[in-house]
Amino acid sequence: MPLQSTIARVTDRIRARSAGPRRAYLDKIARAAQEGPRRAHLSCGNQAHAYAATGPDKDALARGRAPNIGIVTAYNDMLSAHQPFERFPALIREAARRAGATAQVAGGVPAMCDGVTQGQPGMELSLFSRDVIALAAGVALSHNTFDAALYLGVCDKIVPGLVIAAATFGHIPALFLPAGPMTSGLPNDEKSAVRQRFAAGEIGRDELMAAEMASYHGPGTCTFYGTANTNQMLMEFMGLHLPGASFVNPNTPLRDALTVAGTERAAAITALGNAYTPVSEVLDERAFVNGIVGLMATGGSTNLVIHLPAMARAAGVILDIEDFAEISAVTPLMAKVYPNGLADVNHFHAAGGLAYMIGDLLDEGLLHPDTRTVAGEGLALYTREPKLAGGALAWHEGPRESLNDKILRPAATPFQPEGGLKQLSGNLGRGVIKVSAVAPERHVIEAKARVFHDQAEVKAAFQAGAFTEDTIVVVRFQGPRANGMPELHSLTPILSVLLDRGLKVALVTDGRMSGASGKVPAAIHVSPEAATGGPIARLRDGDRVRLDAAAGTLMVLEPDFDARPPATADLSDYHSGLGRELFDTFRANVGPATEGAGVVV
Repeated sequence: MPLQSTIARVTDRIRARSAGPRRAYLDKIARAAQEGPRRAHLSCGNQAHAYAATGPDKDALARGRAPNIGIVTAYNDMLSAHQPFERFPALIREAARRAGATAQVAGGVPAMCDGVTQGQPGMELSLFSRDVIALAAGVALSHNTFDAALYLGVCDKIVPGLVIAAATFGHIPALFLPAGPMTSGLPNDEKSAVRQRFAAGEIGRDELMAAEMASYHGPGTCTFYGTANTNQMLMEFMGLHLPGASFVNPNTPLRDALTVAGTERAAAITALGNAYTPVSEVLDERAFVNGIVGLMATGGSTNLVIHLPAMARAAGVILDIEDFAEISAVTPLMAKVYPNGLADVNHFHAAGGLAYMIGDLLDEGLLHPDTRTVAGEGLALYTREPKLAGGALAWHEGPRESLNDKILRPAATPFQPEGGLKQLSGNLGRGVIKVSAVAPERHVIEAKARVFHDQAEVKAAFQAGAFTEDTIVVVRFQGPRANGMPELHSLTPILSVLLDRGLKVALVTDGRMSGASGKVPAAIHVSPEAATGGPIARLRDGDRVRLDAAAGTLMVLEPDFDARPPATADLSDYHSGLGRELFDTFRANVGPATEGAGVVV
């Protein structure tokens, strides 16, 4: 099937836009690759320090003939998704020895849980943690003793930060090993209903706590289709996972077998062998376009509209939100996974999952088939699924038909003809809106604005009964320069209550919403942000605002709007306490949301 015309055109535009940065990046990587295996250039003293604690691997390392794999791990047992990584280094070291290689934990990176910090001051460090993770991974790999790297990470900022680091060390192969989703617990729609009842004051904290604990109940990724599981999808569409690795539950024989296979593959694709696959050749413009197609076809997290441009910049590829919008317009929504539907990721995987989806999108010409991946040449490798038979792991052709069309449909008869992500522009700036879970009658709203500078103010107004008419709730000074651009997901229950009361309500913000946000229309990532004097800073209570997702516009309908001076805000409360004072340099130097809100890229 020929490549679909819009996909081809957008790819060509990205390639042309990126020509200079990509050439500079590839030249830098080529110089690093020409130096050969890293350990050959270390002194005996350097090497002795590196190998002193490696026990049975010491002789193999000293001889320098075996590939040495660096493990960069985001393990902690604060995150359910990352707790299974505690076992991985031992599995990897043993698998490496059997493959004639060695493996060392090169270093750890921080990994915070957005579920813990939602609505809390710690959320203001969340986006910046992506760049800290990239820096920490860079320190880990700076020892210059590794022929390949295995990255252990799953959640929101962790995978993007690790990809930025992997691209920076693009001369060595990089393979990502996931931990898998937790088994299904309390259905996500039931959990959401309990949250709304609590927000409305209908139940107490005990009932809310019981529902939350029944939903988040064990090791593994949260089962809704938020940023963490969107990351896992991306790693397959972009060729950095082994095929079918994303949604296998933790601590199962198949999960362990995939970890072993990933180690073996990492050892096989170093420059010491015949299948050298540097990550610089995996992460090109085609891989990023494939990732965006996957994002739209699955109804994935809006956070990736920020993360993908930052990841791409690390590889010399320049993305713009117009690329996301145009790809979304030709990519059918093939999946309904909560919050876009009732199913969770385990149900999605059982219905055919990524193997089915990639195969169908390839058949429709919506994916680049000729990408290089850690599994080999061509994305068709990812139409296969892994299975254990007699203790042996093998890949078999995946399903060619959906096993549950209430969850997963072919591109020819999708749930929606478009992916559901829209670019918004107008006299309020540029932003995005995800409408895949928003009812069609809510795609356009024109109403008076209520302007807030803090999400706590919105909650207080709700408790005071202040929302009695159609309203566009504006929460500004939430951008990266203001306070690190926290997610405002804790507003979702109360805004949902207002919708259920029959009001037309939308959110407009220069901040972010969670990847799990759904039915509330939300114009997010509005840029330029208020803290830099962007147009959103000129809004006043009572202004008529029109959000039109169909037309892709975000407009203030007041004749004097452009002539107004921007409002200012005292942001000092955002800049100290719980470590926030350590990030002044980040806030001062972060780029705009439209470019990925990056500090190090």
